[in-house]
Amino acid sequence: MAFERRTIISACVYALLSIVAAPLVCAAEDPAVKAAVLHLQRQWENIKFNVPEGTKQTDQMNALGEEADSVSARYPDQVEVLIWNGVITSERASMAGPISALTLATRARDTLEKAYKLNPAALDAGATVSLAVLYYRVPGFPIAFGDKAKARKLLEQAISIAPNGLDALYFYGDFLHGEGDDAKAKEIFRRALALPAHPQRADWDHNRRLVIEELLAKIKDKS
Repeated sequence: MAFERRTIISACVYALLSIVAAPLVCAAEDPAVKAAVLHLQRQWENIKFNVPEGTKQTDQMNALGEEADSVSARYPDQVEVLIWNGVITSERASMAGPISALTLATRARDTLEKAYKLNPAALDAGATVSLAVLYYRVPGFPIAFGDKAKARKLLEQAISIAPNGLDALYFYGDFLHGEGDDAKAKEIFRRALALPAHPQRADWDHNRRLVIEELLAKIKDKS
């Protein structure tokens, strides 16, 4: 799932982290769908974690977003495709200027809501987590659609659905930390770090754990 805090509306990314939120594996049975989803996942991970921030990264993510839109057009009711399209669109929003970012964030929300309605448990609650991240990192009314209450409800659902999901735990802990509940955030972060490393997603797993460790260090410094 994919989201980084950067600017006003651009504060809506980490994806998915990628998110926003980043789902773990493709459960699709159709080989063509599975291949398309794995391609989107791997490209997102490479661009997000291996391409330096700047114009090149933004251009590559936008190109991947156009590809994800095309895949979604071919498979409009495949939940895994919708989740990854939402994650990538959210990532694009984080890299855009304020006006474009709001448009992209709204598109990501609508795509992820469709995926959520199809299957909130798919890809380790990928749509559930990624929607939550949008709701707690995008500004609220009257600027945009952010809603902390919706975010909390979705994150609690995600933890219930995917209690061993690294993204579900990371983003729930991040939300709690942002809300000032550092004691609970610390507990959630420690649960996340206790999970075994994902053998097929080394970049994503490594970078998630680094961010969690940084947040734990901040909490420790405050106490």
